[in-house]
Amino acid sequence: MKKEAIRMITALTAVAILSGLSLVFVYRYAMPKIEVNVKNETKSAIENIFPDGADIKPVKGDENMFSVKGKSGKMLGYAIIAEGNGYQGTIKMVAGVDETFKVMSGMEVLESQETPGLGAEIAGKPFAGQFSGLAITHEIEYVKNQKPAQPYQIEAITGATISSRAVVNILNESIDKARRAAGGGK
Repeated sequence: MKKEAIRMITALTAVAILSGLSLVFVYRYAMPKIEVNVKNETKSAIENIFPDGADIKPVKGDENMFSVKGKSGKMLGYAIIAEGNGYQGTIKMVAGVDETFKVMSGMEVLESQETPGLGAEIAGKPFAGQFSGLAITHEIEYVKNQKPAQPYQIEAITGATISSRAVVNILNESIDKARRAAGGGK
């Protein structure tokens, strides 16, 4: 009986070691590709928000902020990587703001695990499109079951208020942080 137990423990240990080594190999193989895909996805989102953007460069000292200039070299604004907790997990998005930090150029969701059919609608055009041209001299607010009455308000997704609130909170926090990093806008 003791020999069987030793053989079983040896076999399980060998399987565990091989499985662990396999995971390390796959991780090391896949991680550089994942990082390239994330960079490409982020760049694509920035280009969607700033279609006239020709020169996108990270802002020194802040890996979550990019300056965006047009073909003529004119500053178009900043792209900010905004990330925080949603209803079911992390929400990661790119927010575009003008160079004066007064108006949003747009918002695009990069990553979300919100409820399909409800909270996942934060990535849809009807919701995300509300952020294009949105005033940000005041904190962004959401309203429920009514049309926005102020230039800094968006309409929350019906049945997904928590996800809508999370997007607004993440954006307000990220824009405020970026505004301070850029010296308060111009």
